[in-house]
Amino acid sequence: MKKLITLVTVALMLVFGVSNMTYAQDDTVDSTATENVDSAATDSGAVSDQPADVPADGAGEEMVVEKTFHQVLKEKFIDGGAGWMTPILLVFVLGLALIIERILYLSLSRTNTKKLLAEIEQSLEANDIESAKEICRTTRGPVASVFYQGLDRFNEDLDVIEKAIVSYGGVQMGRLESNLSWIGLFIALAPMLGFTGTVIGMIQAFDNIEAQGDISPTVVAGGMKVALLTTVFGLIVAIILQTLYNFIVTIIEKLVNDMEDSTISFMDIVYKVKNN
Repeated sequence: MKKLITLVTVALMLVFGVSNMTYAQDDTVDSTATENVDSAATDSGAVSDQPADVPADGAGEEMVVEKTFHQVLKEKFIDGGAGWMTPILLVFVLGLALIIERILYLSLSRTNTKKLLAEIEQSLEANDIESAKEICRTTRGPVASVFYQGLDRFNEDLDVIEKAIVSYGGVQMGRLESNLSWIGLFIALAPMLGFTGTVIGMIQAFDNIEAQGDISPTVVAGGMKVALLTTVFGLIVAIILQTLYNFIVTIIEKLVNDMEDSTISFMDIVYKVKNN
């Protein structure tokens, strides 16, 4: 839980950091535009002594200030309405925090199973079970934990060892898949919130039509804008979270397959040692 709170805090800091950077960029662009306007006015005054029929160079050109991606994103976020865009942003931050937590956890769960099996086999052949247990205790990852459960029952029958490994393997799989249900919930919530904003925006548009008695574009533009922007942002958030979710599922499947393969090899080693 502490890790989750830390990740959420970091994600919020990143979001607000991007917002502050965007505001700074806006101020820079505004100041630059002001300086350009002042410079243009000075140049215009400098050439005012020329005849009226001779236009100053560049006087007829319009100044176009290109907006950055962050500026456009901020404007669209504000246009969509804070009441509907903020929940979508919150869902994105929480979902991203859980995804980062899972990726870090799964990255730390990887184990060099070939090296681990070789060290355990060497210790068991030397009849040093405690050394094999110590190797498992000092090795991170679910595979080492599963092997430790088997070594802890090494003096019992093979069936008991196998049942212990299978049971604890299920426990480790549950830990690998922890928080995936919450990520799936956020993936479903993002477009649902967007569609809800769409419905509300359409209702507002029809209310404006009813109040004005007119179907002109200016009457319905506000509601339609909210409707479309909330849907777009909700879908974008869902797409990002779904892509990362599938990436996590792929890592889990690889870890589980590695765990199953290495468990079979471990049982073969135990069988060989106990029958020698």
